[in-house]
Amino acid sequence: MSATEPLPTSLRKGLFLVLDGPDGGGKTTQAVLLAAWLRTRGFEVVTCRDPGGTPLGERIRPLLLDRDGAPVGLRAEMLLYMASRAQLVEEVIRPALEAGKIIVSDRFVLANVVYQANAGGLAIEDVWSVGRAATGGLLPDLTLILDVPPEVARERVNRSRDRIEDRPDEYRAKVRAGFLRAARDWPSGECPYYPAPIAVIDASADPATITARIQSEVERVLALRSGA
Repeated sequence: MSATEPLPTSLRKGLFLVLDGPDGGGKTTQAVLLAAWLRTRGFEVVTCRDPGGTPLGERIRPLLLDRDGAPVGLRAEMLLYMASRAQLVEEVIRPALEAGKIIVSDRFVLANVVYQANAGGLAIEDVWSVGRAATGGLLPDLTLILDVPPEVARERVNRSRDRIEDRPDEYRAKVRAGFLRAARDWPSGECPYYPAPIAVIDASADPATITARIQSEVERVLALRSGA
């Protein structure tokens, strides 16, 4: 199915798509483009960002990201992300899926496994256990990891970096490795902390190429869903 061919516009149940990956990959921009593309094809689309997306989540977000805010320990950081996500799932994501809509989310629970466990040093099993409780076991139908080399990411992240983006190069390298590890382990069934489909997108390419690749991956999921 090509990007010019019509897609099915009715789903027996909703579809949950997540864009994730290292900072500087352009996921926020691509999430907007993906939602717009799906809407032109007749789908009802709900977009959200994680952390955030609800009144509670938007109050938690600056606690996590504001560089001038109160210090937040790594475990408290993880729990604040999960609290925001629990509300997002209950208030936004599950109702939209039950209504047959497509959710496009800027990040989800894999980000915490990577940022606080792979890169931060918390136990992966602990982070995933809390994540599973916070989401009620909900996982995306597809996670698109926008992968970008550190030198490219460094050029893209502007001077107004948030508290997470401001961490050192060594931390960011571990973040990238964590995302790629999950993508590597998922097809073999060796990723018990994130048993959900993952596709890696080369986010160092030009924006149009990135957009086309994302659309291709989403079309594949839609084709599988319509034939189910």
